[in-house]
Amino acid sequence: MIDVYTWTTGNGRKVPIFLEETGTPYRLHMVDIHNGEQHAPEFIKINPNRKIPAIIDQDGPGGKPITLFESGAILIYLADKVGQFMPKDPASRYHTIEWLMFQMANIGPLLGQAHHFRSKAPDNAYGLKRYTDEATRLWTVMDGRLGEMPYLAGNDYTIADIATYVWLRNPKNQGQNLDDYPNVKRWFTAIDARPAVQRAHKAVEEAAEKYKAMKKAS
Repeated sequence: MIDVYTWTTGNGRKVPIFLEETGTPYRLHMVDIHNGEQHAPEFIKINPNRKIPAIIDQDGPGGKPITLFESGAILIYLADKVGQFMPKDPASRYHTIEWLMFQMANIGPLLGQAHHFRSKAPDNAYGLKRYTDEATRLWTVMDGRLGEMPYLAGNDYTIADIATYVWLRNPKNQGQNLDDYPNVKRWFTAIDARPAVQRAHKAVEEAAEKYKAMKKAS
């Protein structure tokens, strides 16, 4: 059983998508980051960096529980554990890790900054232009790659696609239009329509609503 500590953000959906795709049993534990629950002492024991997601695999290496944070590390661990969405061929494996790191180092933080300046500091012309331009550049990189290959790492759907897909669900927040990137649109639409992806979105959203109702009633 995988205990998943998460919220409704893009990052928070990566692990549930993977687990739904693979049919791996899991439990959701909602951490309301908008109310600062990531700073609670009990969560800091799970992730000292105070970010979601994090997991506890009750049946980790050697049959002992293992706690992990950082979504990229979690996805690599889970892919290796269940033997899915990570190619066994060494070259393909490293290309998957390469594009996963592209998401972790670029897509996540820089598209996040574009969203931040557009929604929280639109009067900051320098920040707004810098990160919107960078978002455009990154979307262009992805569109070029997906014009060459069906998926980011090659011919197969992998954890690199799962990790990146969740960041592209609200392109307008990054100053982008999905229609401007036909290859990304083809790829995104296919992933978004996957039954496991839709089940994961539903599970996270329902868990969050239930959690908020419980907190309100308490």
